[in-house]
Amino acid sequence: MRKQRLVMVGNGMAGMKTIEEILKHAPDVFDITVFGAEPHGNYNRILLSPVLAGEMTLADIMLNDLDWYSANGITLHAGRKVVEVDRVRRVVRSEDGTEEGYDRLLLATGSNPFIPPVPGRELEGVIAYRDIADTETMIEAACNYRHAVVIGGGLLGLEAANGLILRGMEVTVVHLGEWIMERQLDRPAAEMLQASLEAKGMRFRLGAQTEALLPAADDPAGRVAAVRLAGGETIAADLVVMSAGIRPNTALAESARLHCDRGIVVTDTMQTVTDPRIYAVGECVSHRGVAYGLVAPLFDQARVCANHLAGFGIGRYEGSVTSTKLKVTGVDVFSAGDFMGAEDCDNIVLHDRAGGRYKKLVLKDDRLIGAVMVGDTSDGSWYFQLVREGRNIAAMRDQLMFGQSFAQSQLGDAGHQGQNQAALLPDSAEVCGCNGVCKGTIVKAIKEKGLFSLDEVRKHTKASSSCGSCTGLVEQILASTVGGAYQAVDKHAKPVCGCTDHTHAEVRAAIREHKLLSIPAVMKALDWKTPNGCATCRPALNYYLVSTWPHEAEDDPQSRFINERAHANIQKDGTYSVVPRMWGGLTTPAELRAIADAAEKYQVPTVKVTGGQRIDLLGVKKDDLPAIWADLGKAGMVSGHAYGKSLRTVKTCVGAEHCRFGTQHSMRTGVNLEKMLFGMWSPHKVKLAVSGCPRNCAESGIKDVGVIGVDSGFEIYVAGNGGIKTEVAQFLCKVATEEDVKEMTGAFLQLYREEGFYLERTCHYVERVGLDYVKRLVVEDADSRRELHERLLYALKDAPDPWAEQQVQPLARHYKTIQIHDLSGESSHGMAESVSA
Repeated sequence: MRKQRLVMVGNGMAGMKTIEEILKHAPDVFDITVFGAEPHGNYNRILLSPVLAGEMTLADIMLNDLDWYSANGITLHAGRKVVEVDRVRRVVRSEDGTEEGYDRLLLATGSNPFIPPVPGRELEGVIAYRDIADTETMIEAACNYRHAVVIGGGLLGLEAANGLILRGMEVTVVHLGEWIMERQLDRPAAEMLQASLEAKGMRFRLGAQTEALLPAADDPAGRVAAVRLAGGETIAADLVVMSAGIRPNTALAESARLHCDRGIVVTDTMQTVTDPRIYAVGECVSHRGVAYGLVAPLFDQARVCANHLAGFGIGRYEGSVTSTKLKVTGVDVFSAGDFMGAEDCDNIVLHDRAGGRYKKLVLKDDRLIGAVMVGDTSDGSWYFQLVREGRNIAAMRDQLMFGQSFAQSQLGDAGHQGQNQAALLPDSAEVCGCNGVCKGTIVKAIKEKGLFSLDEVRKHTKASSSCGSCTGLVEQILASTVGGAYQAVDKHAKPVCGCTDHTHAEVRAAIREHKLLSIPAVMKALDWKTPNGCATCRPALNYYLVSTWPHEAEDDPQSRFINERAHANIQKDGTYSVVPRMWGGLTTPAELRAIADAAEKYQVPTVKVTGGQRIDLLGVKKDDLPAIWADLGKAGMVSGHAYGKSLRTVKTCVGAEHCRFGTQHSMRTGVNLEKMLFGMWSPHKVKLAVSGCPRNCAESGIKDVGVIGVDSGFEIYVAGNGGIKTEVAQFLCKVATEEDVKEMTGAFLQLYREEGFYLERTCHYVERVGLDYVKRLVVEDADSRRELHERLLYALKDAPDPWAEQQVQPLARHYKTIQIHDLSGESSHGMAESVSA
């Protein structure tokens, strides 16, 4: 079958990122042709400033040299500017007459520098600062001239000024605004940065308008010699660098009659709204009325665009929250989100002029919405993550100003401590102990290979690719090295694993929309990179399949961990822990006798009462598992699923059945809930509790679902967690009857089952989607609640019946003896679970 023809106009970072993603996911779909106006391959424009400063060369910042295009079968027309797109014939033509036909066209024409319409702008020595040619012109000027003026005190202008100072020039920055970098900094932060730059020799004229660029008196048509400001002041200038902003380059699109409005207008799939055969990415694009100029959002666009060009049709670009991180002459600067804040926001400010540190955090409704810092920016990545995720920070508000390490240590979460050490580490310091990678190796790879994301650093250095404990530190090194190009990935937007670039949400959506019923079908449809997946993605795919299509999807035993296949928890010595279910924590003499008999018969070394009101038999040999479950089954006992991503326990107090303080029958309610939910697979383990009165003896306040009896009914709480970091459950609603409790609980858990990501606890799911969203679907909308509850009951209808009077060997029918291969890599003869609900 003939390959489709893909033509890309523009050879910059956003466009080539799209091509790289297409080659990664669908290398055989397109014959690719690229037109670039510059006579080079694709280079890292963010690193033009180090080139100007003499720290790097063009070769150092090259991302894809000319040989790379040939090696990947790409036709590159370098140094050829496209001047026409014929949408009827589907042909593009360059100014030298070269024509190429297309089936799909990708416009990545970038932006043009804005040159203020001041007299004298045509003089020699007046340039913009956008590409390597401009950089080389500035380097040459610095060798022959002394005075430079940079018009524009934004991020790029300051970097240009810094590079020219390092080249030996005297530099004055002329800026129309009241303070420098007003798009990235508030006034106090800008003033602190300005003071630091002035101490290094940079001069400023703020609130100043350029009136004219003047030549030498004896050479009126020659080189620029001075800049005249409104008001009459004249500044000597042998070189004038225009850095007054950029404008999307839409000339080609407009000539092709594509709709443009402050950029080429595109949809969430990066298709132009005028012609679905034509896509656009990068600085030339207007998405939902916004044009982005930072690399991170442009790379987000590239990934979505590649997804659709490759034919997957899943990704959507919904806009980006951006951050800026840079270093100007040794001064670190960071900003993200709405750092100015409105009247209804709270500002937390640290302003230490003597110490050269400024930090401002903007809060609204217990969420961080913006941050700006000068001096110490080591926590910038963490603050940016909080802004992007919209996480509730009420619990850490008092510690928030002191940074991630302190705030999380106060909350008992040490999982990411140490991230702030990056700036202090020498290049010889070992960052990744698993793979023996030092800081210098990581920094060198980032600079030489043009890396922008954590996944790319992992691929090229192995750092953070094993146990993951150094991930935060690696991210910090990455952020400090590439500055504004750092792609701080939202944890919910991360791929399922290295076998795919699709997120959990995209995989779930594909399974639902295309009715995929098996793991091979999912991998084929989503172009999995590995033929059989891995121990991370296979269990996730298996769960998404059986939870989406409970009676149609293939439940793959080989995609369940050994614990689930053996109905027992493997212990550190290779033996197993067997936990029979005790409904609601209740038991009988017959069950206790069966447990004691089994413990003696199979020489179980340890018998322990668990925190979930059950009895654990620890130290069972793997070969004895089928027989011990058969013996327990004769007494009517089934698995407590203490190993699974499923319902674990329903803890109860004695309630109104026995307690003089009890207001509701907690034991009966707990038992009925547990039997209703028996056999329920879920994204992560689920624990419930029912307390008969507000004294809450069953600890309902830290469970995934907690029920507390009150005089007039029951209060229901959700999204609690008693794990490493305790999360207090949030109030969902109050109901009158036990049947209401069952319906409300079932609806909430089904919503979690359908929308939660694999290995995402209920507390993290609710944090992600918001409690108001849950209440709307589970509490306020009666039809939605009923439908959710019915879907749960439908999914569980073939689960082993816990009410059956005769359950001889109830778990034996779930076992078959086969040769299995554990996901841990251990091949053994043992137990595998057959298809179940």
